[in-house]
Amino acid sequence: MNARYGMFIDIDRCTGCGACMVACAVENNIPPLPAATDRKGVTWIRVYRIGNGQRSAFVPVMCQHCGQNAPCVHVCPQQAVDVDPATGIVGQMPQRCLGCRYCMAACPYHARYFNWWDPVWPRGMEQTLNPDAAPRMRGVVEKCNFCQGRLHRAKESGGQFVPACVEACPAQAIEFVDLHQSPPPANSFRLLEKLGTDPKTYYHSKRDWVREIANAPGPGGAPGAGKENRRG
Repeated sequence: MNARYGMFIDIDRCTGCGACMVACAVENNIPPLPAATDRKGVTWIRVYRIGNGQRSAFVPVMCQHCGQNAPCVHVCPQQAVDVDPATGIVGQMPQRCLGCRYCMAACPYHARYFNWWDPVWPRGMEQTLNPDAAPRMRGVVEKCNFCQGRLHRAKESGGQFVPACVEACPAQAIEFVDLHQSPPPANSFRLLEKLGTDPKTYYHSKRDWVREIANAPGPGGAPGAGKENRRG
């Protein structure tokens, strides 16, 4: 049976520390950008802060790896986006991407980022790059791919496949699973589930207000952004 990889994210455990964002950037060779802004930054995972006026919570959002009806797949004119039938991972092929950004407009989770600059690292930092992740040129769209470099390495060595964000989370709020073998826990929900995109990322919280806010689009369209701030 083919795998159907996904994630369980416990919002009640997440502290908003941002370790997942740092680990993702290091693992996937995302360089420090010369003039990053909220509109021109590149990060494959972003931690949103939500609140009900009295309490706050943090919601890590990356590509939700939708099912066969993934909006980004249907709008790409270059076939640079696909859903791998063997893993369920929504892949992004920079070699085919022409930078039209249709996929960014189609993604309801705002989990895709356009690369405005060629990758440049501070002197000496290039020696620390991950050889399993090819840097992307400017003019292409990037997103989370569940650390495919680690997937390929695990297949070659027979080892365990665990994405960098899962490994780095000090609160153990992120769990990587094969959904065929691990059903979602109780009180789980998926972001903007009513859209029918069949995302493979499930969130968990025992707090009703968290589930309500996290599943509603904020003013900018980002899930759960609400009136609070975004980290990263």
